[in-house]
Amino acid sequence: MPTVVDVIAYMDRFAPSSLAADWDNVGLLAGDPAVPADHVMTCLTVTPDVAAEAVAERADIIVSHHPVLFRGAKALTPSTPDGRILLPLLRAGIAVYSPHSAFDNCVGGINDGLARRLGLTHVRPLRPRGGKRECKLVVFVPDADLANVSDAVFAAGAGIIGQYEQCSYRLAGTGTFFGTDATNPTVGQKGRREDVSEWRLEVAVPEGKVDSVVAAMRAAHSYEEPAFDVYPLRPSSSGGEGRVGELAQPVALGELAKLAKSQLSAAAVQVVGDVGKPITRVAIACGAAGEFLKDAIKARADMFLTGEMRFHDCLTAEAAGVGVLLPGHYATERPGVEDLASRLAEAFPGMTVWASRRERDPLGCVV
Repeated sequence: MPTVVDVIAYMDRFAPSSLAADWDNVGLLAGDPAVPADHVMTCLTVTPDVAAEAVAERADIIVSHHPVLFRGAKALTPSTPDGRILLPLLRAGIAVYSPHSAFDNCVGGINDGLARRLGLTHVRPLRPRGGKRECKLVVFVPDADLANVSDAVFAAGAGIIGQYEQCSYRLAGTGTFFGTDATNPTVGQKGRREDVSEWRLEVAVPEGKVDSVVAAMRAAHSYEEPAFDVYPLRPSSSGGEGRVGELAQPVALGELAKLAKSQLSAAAVQVVGDVGKPITRVAIACGAAGEFLKDAIKARADMFLTGEMRFHDCLTAEAAGVGVLLPGHYATERPGVEDLASRLAEAFPGMTVWASRRERDPLGCVV
């Protein structure tokens, strides 16, 4: 049976915490990672209703987009808002994990889901970020050491490329050495040149793990002096925040508003700009992301979709000639939570996974 830590490991592969904003609070925020996880509930926010549902349905872990204890808490008691939410979960042994901004911007995350629902093509980050700094370790090993050395460097954190683990390249060849009188060679004899059949093993290593990976390689290698090289790799673009993409053909701003309302099950969609304006390039940032308006303008987007935005930012968009759609914070992020439940159910066959059925948008409309 999978455990909470298995769910956490999957989430960190899908929405790596390294993608989260510096100000964010992501990861396991409550609970024991070692307990079994047979029932998993996803939600946008842990509210009293959502917490009560988790207890009633015997959830083992809640994957909540928005973090609990986001700003920290000085007390958790029945008289505090955080206490009223968390104490029943803690008593029931229910863990809470939050991916938040990492889930917003990962491949297949909330912003990608919004782009898909609007029918965008050539989708790319609205605010690109630099890639992680990595190195490549190249080590030469005899056939008898290949498995041990490979397993050791993988366990130390090498060989990860995107969502794939234990990645390496191996090439057979011949190495030579001449051991002096001070040596004690594992293969061959000192005092003469030896030709040895070896493997060239190459693995990618995060820059911060080079020392530990090299130490693991040395410990697993049988040679007195392993031959190896560490090469720095040039960082490449590694995703980013928000999304921008193109429509296959121009669509009027008003028609896009109707499409967004339908696709996101929004009660209403606020619009800034001429509803008849033809839209081709669309920028997206889920939730409360008005600060990405300047990125949308820089990307020459015809329209910017976000959940909610300040009045004066709306005026800025109007002055810049950028249309804006505001379906609401809940409407832009709740579909991603439902997608995540389906993704987890596929990743863990036999596990009961559902998106909270009691969760509701706190904002309503009077018509």
